[in-house]
Amino acid sequence: MAKLGEKYEAMVVFSVKNGEEQVQNLVAKFTDLIKANGELINTDDWGKRKLAYPINYETDGYYVVYTFTGKTDFPAEFERIVSITDGVLRSMVVIAK
Repeated sequence: MAKLGEKYEAMVVFSVKNGEEQVQNLVAKFTDLIKANGELINTDDWGKRKLAYPINYETDGYYVVYTFTGKTDFPAEFERIVSITDGVLRSMVVIAK
């Protein structure tokens, strides 16, 4: 196995307009993606919450925070995949302490 880089946190806000099942499928998709490219440390499921401002005319979002380690090029690839996935409103990946 290749040497893992730093510890990262990714927050993803999913759209709830297509239902709970769609949200759970996306959560599982990104969990599997992280496990395939690194080590998933924790998945913190915040659930459905009100957004600070409407995004694409939606006022609620489903929040999930992933904590993981991976190769140094994986966070950029993760962000790329998240950004082209339907059902994702916002995301952010940062280096965790």
